[in-house]
Amino acid sequence: MSTSESAVEQRRLFGHPIGLYTLFFTEMWERASYYGTRALLVLFLVDAATNHRGGADMSVANATAIYGVYTGCVYLMTLVGGWIADRLLGQQRSVWHGGILIALGNYLLAIPAGIALTYIGLAVIALGTGLLKPNVSAIVGHLYPEGGARRDAGFAVFYSGINLGAFFGPIIAGFIGERYNWHYGFLVAAIGMTLGLIQYRLMLGFLGSHGKYPHQDADAARAARSRRRGWSLIGGGLVLLAILAALLYTGVLHFPVVALAQSMSVIIVVAVLLFFAAILTFGGLHGMERRRVIMIFLLFIGAAAFWSGFEQAGSSLNIFAERYTQRMMDGFLIPTGWFQSLEPLFVIVLSPIFGAMWVWLARRHLNPSMPAKFALGLIFLGISFLVMASAAEIVVHGNKAWPTWLVLCYLFQTFGELCLSPVGLSSITKLAPARYLSQMMGIWFTADALGSVLAGLAAGHLNPEDLQEMPGLFMRVVYVTLGLGILFAVFSRPIRRKLIGDIE
Repeated sequence: MSTSESAVEQRRLFGHPIGLYTLFFTEMWERASYYGTRALLVLFLVDAATNHRGGADMSVANATAIYGVYTGCVYLMTLVGGWIADRLLGQQRSVWHGGILIALGNYLLAIPAGIALTYIGLAVIALGTGLLKPNVSAIVGHLYPEGGARRDAGFAVFYSGINLGAFFGPIIAGFIGERYNWHYGFLVAAIGMTLGLIQYRLMLGFLGSHGKYPHQDADAARAARSRRRGWSLIGGGLVLLAILAALLYTGVLHFPVVALAQSMSVIIVVAVLLFFAAILTFGGLHGMERRRVIMIFLLFIGAAAFWSGFEQAGSSLNIFAERYTQRMMDGFLIPTGWFQSLEPLFVIVLSPIFGAMWVWLARRHLNPSMPAKFALGLIFLGISFLVMASAAEIVVHGNKAWPTWLVLCYLFQTFGELCLSPVGLSSITKLAPARYLSQMMGIWFTADALGSVLAGLAAGHLNPEDLQEMPGLFMRVVYVTLGLGILFAVFSRPIRRKLIGDIE
């Protein structure tokens, strides 16, 4: 590292490396783009093609299945994106190329040229997010090689950027898309990611060498062979994707999206079961390592169940907001997408409160254990859908529900997220055997992928022609999440004693 480069990396702003703000704004714009698109997607797919907004006129079942497959692929692609960064591109270039793909995908969505182009655009966004999302977070960690409280504080700043983007993305894209044309909303998301790319390029120098290069194998010849194999795999995959895209666009290839989502969920479950079976059987684990891997499997089940409800924000809850919520207030029609901004707003407001609460409880030796916090997360999610089941009863009786029902629902979901999500991510780093840490982090993202697919499939049962089923649809989520939450709560003490040990 040169002297000038070292000086750049040592510069601070408000106590943090300036490179942190490069990543803060990059992720802020990426999340604004992602959540802006998410707020519009299902509404665009189910909207009538005959009106001025240019909807796709699709059934609820197909639209929510597409949503589930798309959001599931976004998280699955993070496994591929991490591998590409480690082996081929390095994290900095992966973030850059990922951002380009995200912007390109949204520009494709902005073109009103049929559903096949929509599929292609969503696939490109998923590939780009897979490249950008895990690597931008990894670079944040590199900025704090000393670890400790400063790294935690840096991630807290970075996390606020995530939620800031998630807050204003749906507000802007939702307003433009719903008021004028869905494709204009996708264009807004594309412009947002473009602004993020410009900012990233202008401030790239502040990252110095952190994440600039891929992992270097000590054996130069072996490293060269590994890179050639890696690029061959990437090239072959891109050619296959290009052929599939061409077949879709020309109408030669059709696929049943609901069946695709169902198959995808089965494949993920089977792959995860085989992975854990292989690790436990052939992974060379000793007693406590084996028990902690079992604990990670239990956390995977809890996380997948949580995300299967939480990720319905963009599907069933979005449809409920559009069709069955009283949105006219003093002559102003509240855009449906604005409800998607509630949860990130609550996260921004409540995160410091929850953080202070955990510290206060820990000082008094009352801090809930890892499984107990998972139990709280699942129970809060169950309560949020109990709220929606009550709101659905109002709709069944011929009335529209007030927005306060959705506000309360998203508030309880935020309580659940703040109990489960940060704790789960931290728990993986503590529980996973060191030699399997990256793979176990991939399993955490896979839980989100599975939950997203299941959320899309569950939302597909929301039948506008039979509103009597709506309370039952929400109650099914209540039964699953509350049931699992109670199990985690009841067995939290023996789980902590037998499967976790003293790492907390």
